[in-house]
Amino acid sequence: MHNSTNPIQEEEARDTSGFKREITLYDAIMIVTGGMIGSGIFIVTADISQAVVSPGYMLLVWLISGFLTMVGAASYGELSSMFPKVGGQYVYLKEAYNKMVAFLYGWTLFLVIQTGVIAAVGVAFARFTGVLIPWFSEDNVLLRIGSFNFSSVQLLTIISIIFLTYINSRGVKSGKMIQNIFGSTKLIALFGLILFGLLMGVNDTAVEANFSDFWGPSGASTALPTGMALVSALGIAMVGALFSADSWNNIGFSGDEIVNPKRTIVLSMVIGTAIVMGIYLLINLVYLLVLPMHGSPDATTVLGQGITYADNARVAAAAAEVIGGYKATVAIAILIMISTFSCNNGAILSGARVYYAIAKDGLFFEKMGRLNKNGVPAAALWLQCIWACLLCLSGTFNDLLDYVVFAVMLFYILTIVGIFVLRKKRPELPRPYKAFGYPVLPALYVLISSAICIILLIDKPKFTWPGLIIVALGIPVYYLFGNRFRKIKA
Repeated sequence: MHNSTNPIQEEEARDTSGFKREITLYDAIMIVTGGMIGSGIFIVTADISQAVVSPGYMLLVWLISGFLTMVGAASYGELSSMFPKVGGQYVYLKEAYNKMVAFLYGWTLFLVIQTGVIAAVGVAFARFTGVLIPWFSEDNVLLRIGSFNFSSVQLLTIISIIFLTYINSRGVKSGKMIQNIFGSTKLIALFGLILFGLLMGVNDTAVEANFSDFWGPSGASTALPTGMALVSALGIAMVGALFSADSWNNIGFSGDEIVNPKRTIVLSMVIGTAIVMGIYLLINLVYLLVLPMHGSPDATTVLGQGITYADNARVAAAAAEVIGGYKATVAIAILIMISTFSCNNGAILSGARVYYAIAKDGLFFEKMGRLNKNGVPAAALWLQCIWACLLCLSGTFNDLLDYVVFAVMLFYILTIVGIFVLRKKRPELPRPYKAFGYPVLPALYVLISSAICIILLIDKPKFTWPGLIIVALGIPVYYLFGNRFRKIKA
């Protein structure tokens, strides 16, 4: 007898994970865009402009970063359609290589990557809240014990992390509701900022300075790098752009909670990254139309400081001040508050699913592999919350994030290489979606990303080697505690 049951319903009926499939395509796109857009796009352009000097090369950095991010998302789609399970990248690495490689990723994610991002984005939220409520300031120290200072900014950061963790512990429906509201508001506001800047913010001084010699140093106090020095400068500059666009892969962490995951994950990653990278390119164009790229660190006006020397690297705030004065600056502060709040909600929602997957493999504490009555890994959520808050108190999370830039890129490269590995190792597995442009585009991603890693190893050893050490520390942890955890069969 012919069975007319919908195959998606059949898959969901067979699902015994305990997770609730409540994340639709729209929800997933909001998680991707909301997780990618934090505070970076409003700040990192200042550092990029210092590295590459030229307006043309500054935009080229964003174009290459957008290309890599899109290729990464399109390539990950093959893996997510093969293994649409909770844990995402952890699962892909385990299937392509082994549990130890996957554990090293999960270890680094928990120790620094995800929790460090949560802490850093939480601090950005609190700092920009201070624009509206000056009481929230790092100068407002509430508690001082020896060299340890606890400020009102840290207080608000911790409160916001605890609040969002609580919301997400109430179920994935609560978490996605926050993401949809704040994520859609953020996108509308960003498109509004772009339109406002293009229609009303164009500044003749900036246009003359930036576009009269688009590929030249354009008034910079230093000469334009050439040859290998230029390649090195581009590689270093791309770090800020790539990590402003990071977290596009986080939607894969929630595989068992997504409706029709084999289709939804790849579509949301591709659509979400395309939206975000388009916004990033347009915002940087607005910056160049509103502010001269180069200025003086001693200047007293935002036009005099330019993009390179914008106060505290707040390029978006400087551009807003030129366009609309103080009211526009306040509007940017509110936009960044919404942006960082949404970004942190996505990071908190996604990260805990990886620790759950590690625990289910017997490589983490048993409680981390359990779901609460709302169908979410509450223990993993709260442990993530505690560690992120401790990083916030330590005040060292920004250094830790710098240290793992290299490590994060290394795991991206390993995961993309995993596509080639699995084509040889598991050719029989169904691939509902195949990596776009395979093998050329995935190979190009690996080559360009590897080149960036080599540049960082040579030119930024202070940050790359500590990142490798953090990853390597996971090897003895895997062997020392792995056997103990594996005895507790979740």
